[in-house]
Amino acid sequence: MTHIRVRIGALGLALLAGLAAPPALAAENPAAAPTVEEQRLDRAAPQEILARSGFDTVAPEFARALGRAHSYAQAERLVERQGARLWQRAVDRAQGRGPAGGDLSRDDDRPLYWARLGMTREVRQWQPEFGLTEARRAKLLAALERTSRGQDSIRFPHSKSTSASTSGSGAASGSKKVKRILVTGFDPFTLDRDVRISNPSGATALALDGTVIRTADGPARIETAVFPVRWQDFADGTVERTLRAHLPHVDLFTTVSQGRVGRIDIERTNGAWRGGFPDNENLSRTETVPVTDPASQPQWTTTTLPYKDIVAADTGRFPVYDNTSVTEIPAGGTDPVVRPEGPTAGSTARAGGGGNYLSNEIAYRATLLRDRLGLAGSLPGGHVHTPVLEFGAGNTDPASGTVTDAQFVRNRLDIIAQVRSILTVAADATQDVTD
Repeated sequence: MTHIRVRIGALGLALLAGLAAPPALAAENPAAAPTVEEQRLDRAAPQEILARSGFDTVAPEFARALGRAHSYAQAERLVERQGARLWQRAVDRAQGRGPAGGDLSRDDDRPLYWARLGMTREVRQWQPEFGLTEARRAKLLAALERTSRGQDSIRFPHSKSTSASTSGSGAASGSKKVKRILVTGFDPFTLDRDVRISNPSGATALALDGTVIRTADGPARIETAVFPVRWQDFADGTVERTLRAHLPHVDLFTTVSQGRVGRIDIERTNGAWRGGFPDNENLSRTETVPVTDPASQPQWTTTTLPYKDIVAADTGRFPVYDNTSVTEIPAGGTDPVVRPEGPTAGSTARAGGGGNYLSNEIAYRATLLRDRLGLAGSLPGGHVHTPVLEFGAGNTDPASGTVTDAQFVRNRLDIIAQVRSILTVAADATQDVTD
């Protein structure tokens, strides 16, 4: 999610006035004003993505149901139920279950992203007769975010067998303990460069959630969740809240995000620094990564993924690298220095191998949580940066290009398949750590 050099022009898509938030409502209640993310929803490309996936009905149906809620308790139950339903619908579509809803490729992560924004905008603008404090509205929005991202539906089997689907390698055997693998992805981002953007890490999360892969030691169940590209959500602890209960019970975890063009990187080191690149709300943060107990906060954390095995394996068409480079301020120094072989003793982080955006931050937070839970010596975990998901030749202008093409789909499918292969290699190279 850093060092991305997709050279595309400014967007020229006009807002669809008929779908814009009612100005009177926003004026009466400032909290009802759509966010920066929600405002992008009215552009032509997001509306086409929703229509061509059948997800254009999600927000209108949700709004009608919300209008029938006569108490906060009813609204809360509705939001949680509908959020979870959206996540499951996106997972089912990605994995070939149920109707496609249109001609958009099933592996596409964008319908989930844009449909969720339609739902959050409805909650933000909703003015029920029973009254709604802004604290309760914020609680509803948080519940919708959590449930529609799969963050509270992570379920691993407790027995030696599972009924989950496999990834094309045969039925899961019940003769051995089912390994548990936790994977995270991200929303699309840099949408003001190109609102058509898809994020292969989010697509991977949808494609792999609840699936089983075959490893040398038996079956492994994968559970996934998706995170927003927003600095504030990370400062508010969304990563730790989602992962804390699961890390002690999984055999392997990896955070995944979109990184560099044409390559996959296993990031060796993560840094405790936010570099300020604007998030999906166009907000910047340049500071030390804010965590609990900052007095014990390290400048660096490291991967415990079996990176040598992953790099050596033939996992797919994209080359895979063990990325050791970081940027640091050396001990006693004042200026940042690039260190190709990793940080030096006593240095201050300015960029991990994965940069200093939210991909680095989720890797830092997840591995710091691993270490603070006392799992550094037993739990393999780290970060995988996928290639940038590129459109086909001739479809690079957001103002005149289409929302999808054959090369775009092929690239995304190949990335998903290669991440699955990387997980298989990583699981083969590690020993069980839980019962």
